Amino acid sequence: MRYYFRKKSSCQIARDRLKILLISDRVNCSPEMMELIKNDIAKVISKYMKIDTENMDIQINTKGSKDTRDGRTPVLYANIPIIDLHKS
Repeated sequence: MRYYFRKKSSCQIARDRLKILLISDRVNCSPEMMELIKNDIAKVISKYMKIDTENMDIQINTKGSKDTRDGRTPVLYANIPIIDLHKS
């Protein structure tokens, strides 16, 4: 059985923070803004289903696109573990 609410180790917390810093640097988005985005997404999705907010992963990356001047466009990726599809 998987435990959804286990406490993260200090190593995992440090890794998550570093990942946020690297991603935010790549797309010129501050770590504070990334955290606000993550919290807002969690708040909205939590209205409809139970999610594991401790293990959710939100990233903003760039990918090539012909639509932008520099050929790069930001893309939001979200990996949000769902605990229950029915909000109780």
